[in-house]
Amino acid sequence: MRRFSRFACIDWSGAVGEFPSGLALASIGPDGAPELIGPEKRWSRQAVLDWLLELADAGEDILIGLDLSLGFPFNDQGSFFPEWSDSPADARALWALVDELCADDRHLAANSFLAHPEARRHFRHAKGDVGDLFEGGIGRLREVERHQRVTKQANSWSCFNLVGAGQVGKSSLTGMRMMHRLSGRIPVWPFDPLPKRGPAIIEIYTTMAARAAGLPANTSKIRDAETLAQALAKFDAEAPSLLHRLDDHATDALLTSAWMRKASQNLALWNPELLTPEIAQTEGWTFGVI
Repeated sequence: MRRFSRFACIDWSGAVGEFPSGLALASIGPDGAPELIGPEKRWSRQAVLDWLLELADAGEDILIGLDLSLGFPFNDQGSFFPEWSDSPADARALWALVDELCADDRHLAANSFLAHPEARRHFRHAKGDVGDLFEGGIGRLREVERHQRVTKQANSWSCFNLVGAGQVGKSSLTGMRMMHRLSGRIPVWPFDPLPKRGPAIIEIYTTMAARAAGLPANTSKIRDAETLAQALAKFDAEAPSLLHRLDDHATDALLTSAWMRKASQNLALWNPELLTPEIAQTEGWTFGVI
């Protein structure tokens, strides 16, 4: 099994502006404590992209978890966007389309995609502003999201729902712009085979790490050092000696990086039974869901 020497979690954000408060990045080595890393100011999405490109250039032996959806529902209807003639055939084409339509959006934002007359038909944008092809209820789900809801491994929202604190559509679209601009410089599982060396990217869901640490579903966010230390101990990780921020975005990144270090050694997590070759190229998969 592939072993990495470093693990990083990026708590992503699709919020408006250059420096979203929800962006946080933490990393951990083969032992010891996770650490927050970043610039003096808050992270920008472009700065995260630059950081990833540096890792690609260095060939660093690191597993990087992104807290966003790297694909949209496809398997249920055989299309990301039924009735749209330009609906992409796979995830990489989707990333390219999002970046193309949002070329004029600053800070890797994705407002132009959501404003496109064909794309907007598929989303719940706000109360009373629902596209005519939005499925209703919680919206369309990827196979990994449908499966994790049945097995209670997680409770992800539909990417097509843009309403509420748990919505992931905007963050996923901005993340897709970043993935396209990486231009294949870092392999992304399961779209790419796991490389024998160098960096690799996976999609993660930080709530899964919180649950694995024993935090109840209704209180999965950590905002104090004592609870963080107790949760990290579940993954044989020490508590950070110094924290320059202690909000739930920072603690999500810290805890999930430690979870990744342990979970990445579980062979079953790299081989989900429901992950078909087609799903691997269209919808992708959340690492940790089996």
